[in-house]
Amino acid sequence: MHDLFVVIRRYGPSYARGLPLEEQQDWEAHAAFMDALEVEGLVRLGGPLEEREDVLLVFRAKDKDDIERRLADDPWTKSGILSTARILRWNLRIGEVA
Repeated sequence: MHDLFVVIRRYGPSYARGLPLEEQQDWEAHAAFMDALEVEGLVRLGGPLEEREDVLLVFRAKDKDDIERRLADDPWTKSGILSTARILRWNLRIGEVA
């Protein structure tokens, strides 16, 4: 079984502040990429944090390297809209993530 990880991603220099996510460059490609990770079972939860320039993702993966490799293919990683700030193994104690 794979472990749970919390991933914090940050908006980078290519992120157009003031524009909604859906109006950012390569939105459709990024959304399709993230949807595919969810369908595959890697991403379990995700979304931007309010009043921050951070995005929180919950992954089920074998290790941090697997997550880094997969996120390197995100169109928003390649364009500099998002970068990975932290990847932390998460010991979930209350509730469950499918």
